[in-house]
Amino acid sequence: MTDSVNFDEIIDRKGTHSAKWDAMEPLYGVPADGGIAMWVADMDFRPPTCVQNKLQEMLDHGVYGYYAGDASYRAAICWWMKTRHNWEVDPAAIFTTHGLVNGTAMCVDTWTEPGDGVVLFTPVYHSFAKVIKANNRRVVECPMVVNNGRYELDFDSYDDILDGSEKLLVFCSPHNPGGRVWSRDELEQVADFARKHDLILVSDEIHHDIVMPDQTHTAFALLDNISDRLVMMTATTKTFNIAGSHSGNVIIADEKLRGEFETRMAALGLSANSFGLHMAEAAYSPEGAAWVDEMVAYMDGNRKLFDAGINSIPGLKSMNLESTYLAWVSFEDTGMSPEEYTQRVEKTARIAANHGPTFGTGGENYMRFNLATPRALVEEAVERMKQAFGDLQ
Repeated sequence: MTDSVNFDEIIDRKGTHSAKWDAMEPLYGVPADGGIAMWVADMDFRPPTCVQNKLQEMLDHGVYGYYAGDASYRAAICWWMKTRHNWEVDPAAIFTTHGLVNGTAMCVDTWTEPGDGVVLFTPVYHSFAKVIKANNRRVVECPMVVNNGRYELDFDSYDDILDGSEKLLVFCSPHNPGGRVWSRDELEQVADFARKHDLILVSDEIHHDIVMPDQTHTAFALLDNISDRLVMMTATTKTFNIAGSHSGNVIIADEKLRGEFETRMAALGLSANSFGLHMAEAAYSPEGAAWVDEMVAYMDGNRKLFDAGINSIPGLKSMNLESTYLAWVSFEDTGMSPEEYTQRVEKTARIAANHGPTFGTGGENYMRFNLATPRALVEEAVERMKQAFGDLQ
């Protein structure tokens, strides 16, 4: 494997303050001894050696003071976006936040007031709604539709949902949890919708590097005539499995929006931690790119194995995964209540997976499974699911 990373290696993360493994018993009742953690979106793989080497360099130096002089960090981001996404980024447009949940909260705080509506196309990443509600704003759900086994945006119905009090649209591209890679035409429709309703458009593209081999992601910033209302959000954290660094980037081309965001950042006294900056700069490199290519190829194998196994169980359907490492499984055709199929997953199969309703309207009768784990554990999870729902065979 590239960078001497063996994606098949099973690394015991239990007892290491791992949210994924150490919190699954209190949250889902799945025991650490014998359970399989397939919920929160981090991987069970080590990051590329270039990231590990940077941390070792910091450790060897032994002094962990304030970070200054971020030109090389910004240059690494610009290099990555140009090389991997054909997107020219102005270094001055880059803000670093404590991850993209924090970035989302900052956007809500900067461009809305209490009581304002924030639009989500649901089901969608559950932390969006959490931070919107925590800021005393209203979540305005625009449900997507499933057509031929994939999500589509139903703009004909959305105009009637909005009442004019909405100020912001948070868009997930690629989509979590459905794994959709949006076409350029679909992005144009989203842009038209934002213009029509005078919405600031926040595009969360944290999964943009994890795209299956037969798919192509288009960065929203590549569209014309949208920069005056567009806020891009990217991060190394999902791509390289360094979520604990709590580092993300809010990238704003428009100078007016940039100034407003900068003012709010200053008012809250926010600044990045040096570990996240060093790790991101090391990751956004040719060595990091080679690791990502290997990881995506491995994930392609995991999703094919998982989908084949889950789709062989009558009543279960895994949505075709075009991006991310998060499988979205429907239990609707089992005829079971959410309580019954969830009980089978957690108690019988001993798998911790995210509950679909937390992703908003449209998430009913679904669960989300994290496939970013060694293949042997994916195989084991599939076998447990077949046994747990064996009476449907």
